[in-house]
Amino acid sequence: MSADASSLGTWIDGIADSAVPADDRGLQYGDGLFETILVRRGTPRFLGAHLARLARGCIRLGIPCEEAALRADVARALASAPPLAILKIIVTRGSAVRRGYAPHAASARRIVSLWPTPETGALAGGVTLGMARTRAATNPALAGLKHLNRLDNVLAAAEIAANDFDVLMLDVAGSVVSGSACNVFLARDGRLTTPRLESAGVAGVLRGIVMREAPQLGIVVEERALTLDDLAAAREIFISNARVGVVPVRRVGEHDFGTFELATLLRGHIEALDA
Repeated sequence: MSADASSLGTWIDGIADSAVPADDRGLQYGDGLFETILVRRGTPRFLGAHLARLARGCIRLGIPCEEAALRADVARALASAPPLAILKIIVTRGSAVRRGYAPHAASARRIVSLWPTPETGALAGGVTLGMARTRAATNPALAGLKHLNRLDNVLAAAEIAANDFDVLMLDVAGSVVSGSACNVFLARDGRLTTPRLESAGVAGVLRGIVMREAPQLGIVVEERALTLDDLAAAREIFISNARVGVVPVRRVGEHDFGTFELATLLRGHIEALDA
């Protein structure tokens, strides 16, 4: 399901360009945040939720976030969007004014790009997942943020087997955190549980949408620490991210899951949402 690596367009601080200065702190230190947004028929899905998460992350990192400028960048990119695309927004602290880790920069930098992406309807039939040897980085100060330091995800993604969609990652204590590029939900007795992300992982926008919408369908959702035993005992498992939505899981490693009931219900419900 990999997308083409060729951008459909890139804008840096509102100007069509693809060259980022070598002194940018996002490049130097991963000092920044990003959002990945599905665009369907010119409409960025859940744009408000993505921008809100980006703003919260910028506040936590002390990076200025200009929503009006970002919305103008998005509108500029959407003018050339095909019927299905991925919009990526990166905000870095900007170019360093002096060397060193201390967060000194002249002004934040906005990088907005548009990318092709394949259809994902076939995923409704379920996917298989492996288990990564790479552990998710644990840091409560950064947990939940979609920051630019993603090397643990990169190493985990390198472990994905040819027939698997993704790999699940554990933290150093052996608790389930997420996939390399998705959040995970377990279903049992009509209830959903998803890992708490207080020490590791990314709080995905689609994860938030699932947690918001599930109670409206009469489904209880709980956040708590999850173990491999919880995984094995689940009746149903599904994953979520902004590009693929809600996707049922047929198998994790040697464990098979034969029902997609809640995943199918939530996928259909969320796919029908307009915002």
